[in-house]
Amino acid sequence: MAYSLPRLDGKRCLITGGLGFIGSNLAHSLVAIGAEVSIADACIDPYGWNFANIREIKDRVSFTKADIRDEKAMAAAVKGQDFIFNCAAQVSHIDSMTDPFLDVDINCRGNLVLLEACRRHADKAKIVYAGTRGQMGSLHYSPADEEHPDNPTDIYGANKWAAEKYHLVYNSAYGIRATSLRINNTYGERNQMRHAKYGIMNWFIRLALEGKEIQVFGDGSQTRDYNYITDVVDAMILAAQSEKSNGKYYLLGSGNEIKFMDMVKSVIKAAGSGSYKLVPWPADRKAIEIGNFFVTYEKIRDELGWEPKTSLDEGLRKTIAFYRERKKEYW
Repeated sequence: MAYSLPRLDGKRCLITGGLGFIGSNLAHSLVAIGAEVSIADACIDPYGWNFANIREIKDRVSFTKADIRDEKAMAAAVKGQDFIFNCAAQVSHIDSMTDPFLDVDINCRGNLVLLEACRRHADKAKIVYAGTRGQMGSLHYSPADEEHPDNPTDIYGANKWAAEKYHLVYNSAYGIRATSLRINNTYGERNQMRHAKYGIMNWFIRLALEGKEIQVFGDGSQTRDYNYITDVVDAMILAAQSEKSNGKYYLLGSGNEIKFMDMVKSVIKAAGSGSYKLVPWPADRKAIEIGNFFVTYEKIRDELGWEPKTSLDEGLRKTIAFYRERKKEYW
């Protein structure tokens, strides 16, 4: 756990989707290490944008309401930036299946709009793309590494996979320095808590804090890998600052494979309330379920020095303390 984040004093950083879960936490960390932070967010409902996410730093960041699909807005946003953290996305697995054309519009076309803006107006900027574990689909071996084949089970995963490839093509073809992090199940402060479409652990935290029942599909024996938000943000900043990451993608993991049921029990224990019930799989969820999922983070550890610092128990404690204090802003 020896890494530390170098200062970014005076460096200009753009975060697309910067009012959302990952983007806003990234903004807090970048401000803390001296960066000049610009946030672009389309503020589309029911996604996770929330001005409460930047309450503490609102006077230290600039905000523009801008959609990643808007060519003029992206051209203006990228100019003069040193680093671009590309977090804007449609992130619901289920919504991608019910409205695939919206998903491809945002997650594919939107990313091409941004990359073209960089090629034309900010070709010296380094881009960090927020990819997803969903690009891999069901695992053939575990723990999976970057050599594992990709076979996404839903439209969201397929389009995020394509967008990652766009970034790497622009790196190789045009010299636009770009890297991708395939982000795992992430939990922590500043995630939306109004529905269960994304951020499932945070949704469970809300239910537990309200003393409600958590529904667990099947027998809950499927395994997952969870990362606390600050660890994810650290990985993105390290990837941005390293030339070793150019043209590559990295898997993020926790080093701790945990059964879904055990995660639920940990949430209930940490909250001190709530309960759970086993229920049959809904058809739409079962159709895209990937089974056990666990990855190694050896590549990013060996090349960039990143390792997760936060245990599940510590991360849950911090997350629950945050929402106990500020739940009115999140549900």
